[in-house]
Amino acid sequence: MFGGHSILGTVVLRREDPALLTGASQYVDDIDLPGAARVAFALSEQAHACIVSIDTTEAEASPGVLAVVTSATLGLADRLPAMPMLDQRMVRPFLARDTVRYVGEPIVAVVAETAAQAEDAAALVIIDYEPLPAVVDAVVALDDDAPVLHQAAGTNRVAHYEAGRAGAPIDDEGDVKITATFVNQRVAPAPIEPRVAAAWWDEEGRLVQLNSGQGVHPVRDQLAQIYGLRTEQVHVVSKDVGGSFGAKAFVLNEEAMLGALAQRVGRPVRWTPSRSADMVNLGHARAQVHRVTIAGRLDGTITGYRLDLVQDAGAYPFMGSMLPFMTQRMTSGVYRFRDAGSTADSVVTNTTPTGAYRGAGRPEATAAIERAVDLFAAEIGMDPAEVRRRNLIAADAFPYKTPAGTTYDSGDYVGALDRALAAAGYDELRAEQARRRAAGHTTLLGIGLCTYVEVTAMSGGSEYASVEVQPDGRVRALTGSSPYGQGHHTTWAMLIAERTGIAMDQIEVIHGDTDLVPSGSISGGSRSLQLAGSAMWDAANKVVDQARRAAAQQLEAAEEDVVLDLGTGRFHVAGTPSRGLSWADVVAASPDSSFVAVSDFAANGGTFPFGAHVSVVEVDAETGKVTIVRHVACDDAGRIINPTIVDGQVHGGVAQGIAQALLEAFTYDADGNPLTANFADYPVISAAELPLFERVAMETPTPLNPLGVKGIGESGTIGAGPAVLNAVIDAVSHLGVRHLDMPTTPERVWRAIQAVSA
Repeated sequence: MFGGHSILGTVVLRREDPALLTGASQYVDDIDLPGAARVAFALSEQAHACIVSIDTTEAEASPGVLAVVTSATLGLADRLPAMPMLDQRMVRPFLARDTVRYVGEPIVAVVAETAAQAEDAAALVIIDYEPLPAVVDAVVALDDDAPVLHQAAGTNRVAHYEAGRAGAPIDDEGDVKITATFVNQRVAPAPIEPRVAAAWWDEEGRLVQLNSGQGVHPVRDQLAQIYGLRTEQVHVVSKDVGGSFGAKAFVLNEEAMLGALAQRVGRPVRWTPSRSADMVNLGHARAQVHRVTIAGRLDGTITGYRLDLVQDAGAYPFMGSMLPFMTQRMTSGVYRFRDAGSTADSVVTNTTPTGAYRGAGRPEATAAIERAVDLFAAEIGMDPAEVRRRNLIAADAFPYKTPAGTTYDSGDYVGALDRALAAAGYDELRAEQARRRAAGHTTLLGIGLCTYVEVTAMSGGSEYASVEVQPDGRVRALTGSSPYGQGHHTTWAMLIAERTGIAMDQIEVIHGDTDLVPSGSISGGSRSLQLAGSAMWDAANKVVDQARRAAAQQLEAAEEDVVLDLGTGRFHVAGTPSRGLSWADVVAASPDSSFVAVSDFAANGGTFPFGAHVSVVEVDAETGKVTIVRHVACDDAGRIINPTIVDGQVHGGVAQGIAQALLEAFTYDADGNPLTANFADYPVISAAELPLFERVAMETPTPLNPLGVKGIGESGTIGAGPAVLNAVIDAVSHLGVRHLDMPTTPERVWRAIQAVSA
């Protein structure tokens, strides 16, 4: 039994922020490592070429150099693609050996006393290339006569996927059928902190790795496999992380080989790449080409939808090769299509390997279907909001199984759309748009919609948590989930305080150390609160049960009569609060001098957050410049634990979705040379381009975990991008523009206007 009021759902300031804002945080490059050497890499300057020779003579003689290592002397076996469904013949060496397959691929590692000395020596490595034909277009890479990147495979196709009625013709029972091709462009994750890592071998012969990533236990397991070690022979620590968005979820080659380099020089080594090196090497994302077909009737009913896509995997199969699986899982979005299917091919190209990035496959699915719905609405002359309302899955239809075989847990899609439209003043916006068009204004108004659903915690598995109440009544909690900006320490403390009545400032949360926390997974796919949070909730409940039994003995009462007053954190017999015991009192009388409870909470299936976004933009018809005037977001992630953290997640996600819609694209020339390898050429969005976001609250709990929560980390990105894109196209649609691909830069918008005006 419990007494007191709930803190869940209330605004609690993030406890992580003071250290981050005052410089007391500990990023990998801040941690003092006496005697640590620095690592730099000589990177490929060719997109596709045979390596004729490597001359390291000058590099080896350069001041401060401790070691110069090539593939021949590194001593690590090549890496196979991580997933068995990917073509296993497309192996990747840690350092390029005979062939380079993208600009930026590491060829030689240099270890020196200082970072400057390592970079200078790497620049002295002389590599003789014999250029090979390059292919940078994923669709072209499927052609029979396209250059083949991996001769052992004999093909550029990494994997083929099918979902729903794949390969079958779309249902033609309707009045309209539209086919179109969209490009979901390649983007760079560009976290504030680039990839950075350090490694050494301790006195016991264990490999110790400082990691900037999304979970220490998968890193430990991968390093153990690479080095042929038992997991207990690897110690991985991750403290503060300056952003990731999926890009740092797994051990990349440069980090993985640090152990071998540390062994070579007999001292710790640290690697911190430059921003330009990180831009061409930290896994890019999105990079899909969509061919959509949508069919329906003039009354607005959509009868069928088909998505065929090509995924650019980059030069080597990595997580990007798997993105179509997630895209296909969410093919039909929030709509009750009778007929839907999808096919996908992942292919290698002479570009940076692609990986996961905020949403990882789900934003791509939403972008495709939401553009298709707008095209359908324009074709039949119906308002896009009304088309959506007529085809949305009803609130009483859950759990709902889609044609792709995905089962949605809970939702109210019409409710989300209606709330977003009401908050935006949709009818008034349409009236203002009509007035401007009638008056011939050159400041064009566009209103864009996106209704979406995504899947979170889709990878399954479980998460570890333990809660220990110590003799002084303080709590030491361990979590297997590693935060990198999400606010885990605040949220986990809230959950423990809610169940124990112990003040949050008396609760310490520990993460990111494989010696302290026995197990864990990556913090990705917006899974943390659902799994790690539920584990913490369960462990807190268990420790309270232990303490109540002990308190009942001390109070000489039946256990069911003992109440924990959450307001005071004291145990007492119901009806007699004057005689009570604090946590410290109960623990002091315990034979073990502490109470410890452990939980390993397993997923009960993925959950499906959803929402609706309305974006309002103005387009200058004379220059093509887009200005976002308003952005209204209704994102439903089930029960809200802390509105402050949810708002922050949505704001950050919306900013990234808008960035892709307006600005960001990582591009190459025809020979595979990167054209956007730094922030001078690759525009990252800032506050100057963004409005104040308007967030509409909505909560539809899931039955799949005890907290009723779903993930929120990617929702903003998934909803914002299509809404902004649709808004820009809507602004110029009356001029005759039917579609624009992202990013909607001023030049692209201006050229589209000129094309229809000619």
